[in-house]
Amino acid sequence: MSDRPTAFITGASAGLGAEFARQLAAQGYDLILTARRQERLAALAPELEASRGITAETLPADLSRESDLERAEARLAACPTLALLINNAGFGTTGYFAGVAREKSVAMLRVHLEATVRLTHAALPGLLAQTAGGLINVASVAAFNPVPGGAVYSGTKAFLVNFSQSLAAELRGTGVRVQALCPGFTETEFHDTEEYHAFSRRQIPRLMWITAEAVVKESLAALRRGNR
Repeated sequence: MSDRPTAFITGASAGLGAEFARQLAAQGYDLILTARRQERLAALAPELEASRGITAETLPADLSRESDLERAEARLAACPTLALLINNAGFGTTGYFAGVAREKSVAMLRVHLEATVRLTHAALPGLLAQTAGGLINVASVAAFNPVPGGAVYSGTKAFLVNFSQSLAAELRGTGVRVQALCPGFTETEFHDTEEYHAFSRRQIPRLMWITAEAVVKESLAALRRGNR
């Protein structure tokens, strides 16, 4: 890494994570990109290095696995130029809670909650020492609108909103900003998994969809304004 500010992004192989990487690279950030799909990271990193003249490091990891989460924590803690942590990794499930495999619900808790808490804890000492930087926790409008079929998903997103707001209050005056990002229906690959094989985007009115580019642009602008 250079002496440029560094952004650490989870779930960076596609969707909002990849869009955060593109927009932050355009702003001159070096990147540490982590996600499960190593081949996606291996394609994205050199593309951004070539087009933006930054350094993009890849860290393939499944944050539901203890060993991978530990590696991510260690890399964060060892980054002297860390300026921004984006806890974006996540996924959804379909079906009522009683019918969803326990392993899927537990994995969601680990990725959405445990990974966010642990990575944030690993990042904060460096950010506080610099009296600058930011944390973005990707939640969802589902945090405010619990619906049948998304009990664990909406529950974890509600935690992320509350956690982010509480942390922002604790960090007031330190120079470190915290944001809970709560997008609605976003044009990403989120609904392209086998989990959503019965879902059609046509079920949702077109005017309710927003692009990943627009979500990330507003998120970064709001972080600069200090909006929680």
